[in-house]
Amino acid sequence: MKNFVLTSLLIILFGYTAHAQAGITADELKNHISFLASDELKGRKTGTADADKAADYIRKEYKKYQLQLLGEDGFQYFNVTTGVELGDKNTLTVDGKNFVLGSDFSVLPFSGNGTVSANVVFVGYGFDFKVDTFSWNDYEKIDVKGKWVLILRGDPEYDKNESLFVPYSSDRAKTLTAQDRGAAGVLFVAPENIDKEDKLSTLKTDKRAAQMKIPVLHISRQAANILLSKSGFNIDLMAAEINLSRKPFSHNITQTVTATSHLNITKMKTQNVIGMTQGSDNNYFIIIGAHYDHLGFGGPGSGSRMPDTIAIHNGADDNASGVASILELAEDFSQRKTLPAVNLIFIAFSGEEIGLLGSAFFINNPLVDKKKILAMINLDMVGRLDTQAPSLSIIGSGTAVEFDKILSKYQEKEPFKMVYSPSGFGASDQASFYGENIPVLFFNTGGHDDYHMPFDDTEKINFKGQQEITRYIFRVVDDISKYKQLTFVQVEEPDQSKRNVRGFKVTLGIMPNTSSESTEGMKVDAVRKGGPAEKGGLMKNDVITAINGKSIANVYDYMQRLAELKQGDVILVDILRDGKKNVLTIQL
Repeated sequence: MKNFVLTSLLIILFGYTAHAQAGITADELKNHISFLASDELKGRKTGTADADKAADYIRKEYKKYQLQLLGEDGFQYFNVTTGVELGDKNTLTVDGKNFVLGSDFSVLPFSGNGTVSANVVFVGYGFDFKVDTFSWNDYEKIDVKGKWVLILRGDPEYDKNESLFVPYSSDRAKTLTAQDRGAAGVLFVAPENIDKEDKLSTLKTDKRAAQMKIPVLHISRQAANILLSKSGFNIDLMAAEINLSRKPFSHNITQTVTATSHLNITKMKTQNVIGMTQGSDNNYFIIIGAHYDHLGFGGPGSGSRMPDTIAIHNGADDNASGVASILELAEDFSQRKTLPAVNLIFIAFSGEEIGLLGSAFFINNPLVDKKKILAMINLDMVGRLDTQAPSLSIIGSGTAVEFDKILSKYQEKEPFKMVYSPSGFGASDQASFYGENIPVLFFNTGGHDDYHMPFDDTEKINFKGQQEITRYIFRVVDDISKYKQLTFVQVEEPDQSKRNVRGFKVTLGIMPNTSSESTEGMKVDAVRKGGPAEKGGLMKNDVITAINGKSIANVYDYMQRLAELKQGDVILVDILRDGKKNVLTIQL
C-alpha cells in the first residue's frame, strides 16, 4: 500500500511532465519542418510574402494551442531594409559624351546619391596604409579634394589569399579611403588581369542601408580608356606598370566627368510572431525563441555560400528546425494541467539572417517588462544531431550561476554529449538579450556542409535526434521556471588575438549594433568583459563616431577601420555618450 501511495503521488506530481514530453514527437517535428522548408515558401526571405506565409503558419499553430497572442494579434511589426534599387536619374558624361547605364557604367550598391561635376585623378589601387616596414600611399603627392578619383579594382596580389593587401582591397575600403581624402566621387575600373570579361557590378542584395556620402560608379575599361585618351594612358598598361614596380602611379587627368548616382533604398514590413502561456506569477517571463527567416533564392550578398547560384535555400535546419521545436514546446507547455509559475513567451523572430533584426527590435521595443525576463532560450539549427557522435552545443552556460546545476542535472541521462560554452555572445538571437544582461542559453547541433546552401533540406533532418533534444530543452525550461530570479553573470571573454580571421588582426571586444540605419556613428550593443573596450572605458549604448580621427558612420566603416589596426596599437576612439562627446584611449 505504501508503495502504491508513493507511486500515485509521483504520478500526480510528475506525471504531467512525462506526458507533456511524450507529446513532442518526431512526426510532428517533421510536419512543421516539411511545410516551413518546402519550395512553396521559397526560402522565407525576410520581408517577402513567402516569409509572411511562414509567419501565418506559426500564428495559426499558436492559436491552435490557445496561446495568448501578444502585439497585434500575435504579430510585432517592424520595417527592414532589404536592398537597393536603381533610381531614374543615373547618368555619366565625359567632356560632353554620354555613357550608357548597364553597358558603360553601373552604380555600386553602397554609393551615395548626388551629382558631381569635376576633374579626375587616377590614384592606382587607391591605397593608403602601412604594415610594419611596408607602406603604400597612392594619395601622397596628389590632391584629390573635390575631384573624382579613378581607382583600379583588386590589388597587385589578387590571386593570393594571405596578401598584405587583403584588408585594403575591397571597393568599400577604397571608397572609405578616398572619402577620407576629400574625394567628391569614385570611379572604379577592373584591369584585364582582375576581370578579363570586364563585367560591370550589379546591385546585389545589401543587408542594410549603409551608403557612402559620395557617388561610387563602376565604369568599363572602354569607358575608362576614353577618359584617359587625351593623357595617352591605357588602364591595362598602367595596371601592369604598378604591379611590376609596386609603386604608386598617380596623376591628374584633364577631362571633366559629370555624373549622377541615384539609388532608392527598399524597405519591407516584416514581423516577429509572439504567443504566451500565462503562469501563476504574471510578473516574470522566460523567452523561448527561434528565427524563421532564411536566404530566399540566395545570390550575391545574401549570405549564401554559393553566391553565384540562384536557387531556393529551404533552410530546413536553419532554422525551420528551431521553429518546429518551439512550436512543439508551446503545444506541450500549453497542455499541462499545471502551468509553470512564470509566463512563457514563444517568439519566432524575423530578420535574423540580415543582422539579428527581429530580436534587436523586440528587446528595444519589449512587449513586457524586460527587467522581469528570467532567461532567453534560443533554438537555432537543432535538427542535425550526428548519429555517430551525437553532441549538443549549449552556448551561454555561464551566463547565470544557476545554469550549471540545471544543465548538469541531465548530463548522464541524455543520448547525446553536451558541449558547453559559457559566453552568451554568438551570431544568433540570444546575443540581443545577453547584451541586456539577461541570462541566455543557445542550443545548436553544429554546422554542416549544407549550411547556407541550397541543399539544407527536410530529408536530411534527424527527427528522432531533434525529438530528444526538444524534450531535453522542455525539462531545462521547466527547471528554470521554478526560479523567480537568476543570477546574471557577464562572462569574461577568451583572448581572441590568435584567431586567424582573414583581414582582421585585432578585436575591440564589443557587439556592434547592426540594426540601426543611422549614418552618424555605430552604436555599441554590448561590451565583452575583459576585452580592450571594457578596459578602455567603452560602455554599452556608446556611439563610436571615429577611430584615430577617421570617421565611422556605420558598422561597415567600423569593420574597415578595425582591419587597418594591429595588436598592441593604442587607438583614440571618439564616442557620443548621452549626447556628449568624449575620446577614449584603448590599447588593442
